[in-house]
Amino acid sequence: MEPSSASSRRDLLKLISAAGVGTGVFQRALADEAAKAGALTAESIAAAEWIAGLELSAEERQKLVASLPGLQNHLQKLRAISCDFSDLPALRFDPEAADPGVRQLSAAPRPWLAPADVVRVQPAGAESATAATASARGAADDLAWLPIRALAGMLRSGAITSEQLTRHCLERLQRDDQQLNCVVTLTEDLALAQARTADRELSEGKDRGLLHGIPWGAKDLLAVNGYATTWGVPQFRERLSRETAAVAARLESAGAVLVAKLSTGALAMGDQWFLGQTRNPWNTEQGSSGSSAGSAAAVAAGLVPFAIGSETLGSIISPARRCGTTGLRPTFGRISRAGCMALTWSMDKLGPLARSVDDCGIVLAASHGADAADPCSVDRWFAWPMQADPAKVRVGRAADKPITAPDQAALDHLKALGVQIVDVQLPRDLQEWSVASMLDVEAACIFREWTNANITEGLNVWPAIFRKARFMSAVDYMHAARVRFRLMQAMAEVFRKVDIYVGGDDLGMTNLTGHPSLALPVLMQDKPPQSRPECCTLTAGLYDEATLLAIGALIEQRADVLKFRPELRRAGGAE
Repeated sequence: MEPSSASSRRDLLKLISAAGVGTGVFQRALADEAAKAGALTAESIAAAEWIAGLELSAEERQKLVASLPGLQNHLQKLRAISCDFSDLPALRFDPEAADPGVRQLSAAPRPWLAPADVVRVQPAGAESATAATASARGAADDLAWLPIRALAGMLRSGAITSEQLTRHCLERLQRDDQQLNCVVTLTEDLALAQARTADRELSEGKDRGLLHGIPWGAKDLLAVNGYATTWGVPQFRERLSRETAAVAARLESAGAVLVAKLSTGALAMGDQWFLGQTRNPWNTEQGSSGSSAGSAAAVAAGLVPFAIGSETLGSIISPARRCGTTGLRPTFGRISRAGCMALTWSMDKLGPLARSVDDCGIVLAASHGADAADPCSVDRWFAWPMQADPAKVRVGRAADKPITAPDQAALDHLKALGVQIVDVQLPRDLQEWSVASMLDVEAACIFREWTNANITEGLNVWPAIFRKARFMSAVDYMHAARVRFRLMQAMAEVFRKVDIYVGGDDLGMTNLTGHPSLALPVLMQDKPPQSRPECCTLTAGLYDEATLLAIGALIEQRADVLKFRPELRRAGGAE
């Protein structure tokens, strides 16, 4: 291989690029050096050894120079094949692999759980709104804050129709989006059609369950047929979906009414999207965190009863904490991701953000289950509502990190209920944030063609991450996967000692292992411009969302935070 012209230099650049050596800038520099030398040399190999984590001898470098053309040929053929964003890899993540006994354990309710007849959690105003004499007009202000069970009761009693409730949410979304910047698309035509269908079916005695006629919002990485699904980036601002995400289809089957596509940070990172930053309803000078930014903000502001978000490394729990609302990140595989943007195949999860623990349980009950279109999705036992005997649940306190004020508040409530708290140590020695570099590699693969084409507009910091991830070798990626398996084994040991733990600053760890977590408002913090809720975090064993929610409901009842509402400043100073 002896490049002697601009054309041969371009051919050499293609080969180097196909071999995956570094960024585009690095590849061009290496191609220049190789072109000057007339070939890929031992010296150019030596300069790239750090990428592979190797130190080769002179003899080994010469042998590698001789063998690289064959590898380059294979890689060039492979990379010439284009993949769609929806194409799945042949490998899949299995959170059960490190703890095979969990499949049998999760086939039935845990022994401390029993069905609950009633969930006694209602925010202020619910009593008047659900009273037999309440009218839709008189309860209009409270409609925005009622739990799903209360709204469901009103729909069935005739106090309000789904169409009226839907129009109420559409009006609030349109009005308050000026402050929050949380709405990408109002799905008004679809919503009103679904609402009218719900009203007709309920009047005919066809009852699909508690979500029948209840409005909701979808993070804008869930496809909805006939509507734009933007992923928060300008490149897809006008792209119409020709499919509907499996979770949206399940909610539609349950009778829920989709009123809006809600903002996500660009490619599921942060709260910045192509129309700016989504705001926290408790402090509109502050972003709502991300990337389920619009889902958390809309729920916290009383614009929708619930929303579906997604999480790869904190995107449900983090905005729930920021906006002071309840967020459930279920076990990996609980909810099908078919029809949703993939960011990291082995870590992506979907889950609800809602006003209460009960609301999250209702939504999970309607949306979980296996789906052939998502090979990682599974059927495991879940039922709601459930109640837990606190005396039988082993609760841990994550003692290897400082306990935050809201986590301590949750522990105090549990102690008051007679729960025995034990200290647990999480496996910090396995470097979860280094293992999490797997996320960057998988994301860089999904968006590899954008990096190759130097598409960067509106992607925030992703282009730099995608380029950097190409420096991680396949061997290092697989080594990280092995360390991840050890982390999964270590977490399985934690859950042999406790059934649930509080705190732990465990977003990196539990997103890698697939464990479910719940963010739950437990106290009010006096902080300008207005007091706001702060959330504790609870984590449970694989597929044990029922215990997670049942214990969360006990804390929620004692904390009594749901009665507080954010005050948005609107045009003319009106609230």
